[in-house]
Order: sequence, then C-alpha cells, then structure tokens
Amino acid sequence: MFADFENSNANFYCFKPPEIIKQDIKTREISRLPNQANADFEILQWVGIDGDTYTNSILQTGVDFTVQNGRVTYDAWYEWYPDYAYDFTGISFKSGDTVSVSVKSSSSTAGTAVVENLTTGQKVSKAITSSAKLGGQNAEWIVEDFEQNGALVPFTNFGTVVFTGATAGTSSGGSVGIAGATLIDIKQNGKVLTSSSTSGTSQVTVKHT
Repeated sequence: MFADFENSNANFYCFKPPEIIKQDIKTREISRLPNQANADFEILQWVGIDGDTYTNSILQTGVDFTVQNGRVTYDAWYEWYPDYAYDFTGISFKSGDTVSVSVKSSSSTAGTAVVENLTTGQKVSKAITSSAKLGGQNAEWIVEDFEQNGALVPFTNFGTVVFTGATAGTSSGGSVGIAGATLIDIKQNGKVLTSSSTSGTSQVTVKHT
C-alpha cells in the first residue's frame, strides 16, 4: 500500500486483472451522516468498479449529502460513467443512519447498483446497461469533492467516513479484500485535507484533517 494525492478524491482502489469484469464491491456501513454545517457544500460517498487505471467507464453508486441554507438533504444515486448520475427514488436518510451500497457487473456492459438504508429497511436497486465497457481493473471506495460548472464544490469538515465489509468479488467467484490497495488523499492548494487508512482486511476509514 502506498500514498498518493488528488484534488478531489479520497479513496482506496485495488488493481484487478483486466480480464476480470465481474465484481461485487460492497460497504455495509457508511459513517454517521453529518448533520451540522455553517456553509453550503456537497460531498459524495460511493463505491465503484474502475476509474483509476481504467478511465473509459465507471459503474458506481453511493450517497451524497448537501447542506444549503442550513438545511441538510441526502440523496442516493447511481451512474455508469460517461453517462450522467441519476438519483434513486423511494429511499430516504437522516443523520445517524447506516447505509449499504454495492455495485455488481454481470458483464462488461451490464450491472446492478444497490443502496439500502439498514436503519429503516428501505432498499433500492437499478439494473444498468451501457455501451461503455468496463475494464474490470479497479475496485474503489471513495469520498469525493466533485466538480460542478468547471470548479470544485466547497469542501467541508465531514468528520469520519467508515467503509466496512469493503471487498471486491471476481469473475471466478473469489473475493479480494483491501490488502495491497492504493491509498489516495485529497490535497488542495498545497494542503492535505483527508487522512485515509485501513483496518484488517475490509475496513476503510477516511477522516477530514
């Protein structure tokens, strides 16, 4: 495992052989969702297949939280990049909920995204197809400060995000944990804003510094 920096993503990713295109990436838990803020901001928390060494496509799903005018809202979404992200309906969140998010590819052009609020029992899923083929090279667990209208959205102290049960499944039926994964933290304007770490074989923690 080694450290690197990006200006928008704090993440871990595992290298997978290119011929492996079927993966399960599942986090049983996202840390308690933030409930306080003094400014408008938005942060994404997600898992995905590909995106680091293979950038042609990404199958991803997760939860974002937005604070605007002092009001906190949460949305679950899915995306098969380069297509846009789409919001799920029929699921809601509040501060303190535990959330499970997972993506699974059945082929290089078909897959499923699932988000479940384990606190309330609400669950949504979406079968997705795309002409943008997955490479099956990376499994990713991400906290993201994303771009909007060509600029990064305001980044804030989100506390701590914990991904548990962080594993990737292979086309042969095996399972790969986070051992040997690459660690990337967010660095903006010369300042490192996150501190990422692992615990055991399946827990990823991202802390705001």
